[in-house]
Amino acid sequence: MKLTSLAPLFAAGLAALALAACSPGGGGALSAGLTQRMDQPGASLNTAEAIGIINHLRGASGVAPVTEDAGLNGSAQALATAYAKTGTTPKLPATLVVIRTSAGYGDFAETFSGWRNSPADAAGLTERSATKAGIGVAYDPSSTYGVYWVLLLDD
Repeated sequence: MKLTSLAPLFAAGLAALALAACSPGGGGALSAGLTQRMDQPGASLNTAEAIGIINHLRGASGVAPVTEDAGLNGSAQALATAYAKTGTTPKLPATLVVIRTSAGYGDFAETFSGWRNSPADAAGLTERSATKAGIGVAYDPSSTYGVYWVLLLDD
């Protein structure tokens, strides 16, 4: 087996370690900010921890980290809310570098795992030109998937 064919396995392993490293004590269970179900009353996503996990993946991939951006968080939240109401995947605004969406995952850890394991989504998470990020999540109990996620990356 060629060494280059091991790269995806190595990156996946590093991302799993990054998830564990972000938990209290550096191992074991993930923090509540990453595993709290978003389909519960009063649920609140810890966006700093979520972007921190994305930055662990970016670092493991040799890409510079992104910083959380309040404006992008607001835009991502508005898009997630619209996504939950319409069930239609939001379109990438022309000025943004990357948009990643997901529906049906109850918490950020599951959502991130889905993105990380999709080649197209993983490529978006590690887009080199991105320098800032925003994330939004919306819950609509009457919708098809319940929980809707939007991640925006910009330069």
